[in-house]
Amino acid sequence: MSRNEATTGRPPLHGRRQGRKLRGGQRDLMERRLPALRVALPASGAPIDPRRWFGDPPPRAVWLEIGTGAGEHLTWQAARHPDVGFLAAEFFVNGIASLLGKVEAGNLANVRIFQDDGRVLLAGLPDRSLERIVALFPDPWRKRRHHKRRLVRRPTLDDMARVLRDGGELRLATDHGGYLAWMLRHATDHPAFRWLAEGPDDWRTRPDDWPRTRYEEKALAAGRRPGYLRFARRPRDHPAQGLRKPTPERPPILERPLRGL
Repeated sequence: MSRNEATTGRPPLHGRRQGRKLRGGQRDLMERRLPALRVALPASGAPIDPRRWFGDPPPRAVWLEIGTGAGEHLTWQAARHPDVGFLAAEFFVNGIASLLGKVEAGNLANVRIFQDDGRVLLAGLPDRSLERIVALFPDPWRKRRHHKRRLVRRPTLDDMARVLRDGGELRLATDHGGYLAWMLRHATDHPAFRWLAEGPDDWRTRPDDWPRTRYEEKALAAGRRPGYLRFARRPRDHPAQGLRKPTPERPPILERPLRGL
């Protein structure tokens, strides 16, 4: 645990909060649209059903995306699933402005924004409150001494497993070979998650309901081949839930996951 976690009870936040100065239209969106869409955890620390953030009638389910980039993926999904509430956990101001632009252009009423670290949101949500969690191309933190900053680590996976409903889905993507191996190792070692891949094409090929993002296009143009990972949240009465140590089994295709990347 870092000194920040010990004193404030929250993980340290790494990375810039803002890049280039916002244009006039973006500033207008931040002032006009963000207050109505921004959500926050109760100051009391009491858990809150995230469906309450979307008004009446509440959505049938809530999906969370941690780190939304420019918002292409989240708004694409929100337009196609109007009965689902979409939570965007993003602290980068320029990304939030881009997301707001797409929300307004698509007239989307089922998007809410948590303007902070997604790990903080996970820790404040009640058990079994989400149907899907998505984290696309999170920072790989390439240097070994920075690996502890990576999003996909056992403490975060524990929170994801807690807030996901049985049968819920965790989706991850990265274009960094070392981080792909890291994601696979940590997620398949976790007793709550079952990797859904049955063959190499299942993680080398982006699913049809998984739109391409601007970052992904840049990665492909640079010759980097992304990996797309899907995990199901095992039922809580599954025998693996009683394991205290990581399960030693490995799916056969995990042994050479990076070949061809």
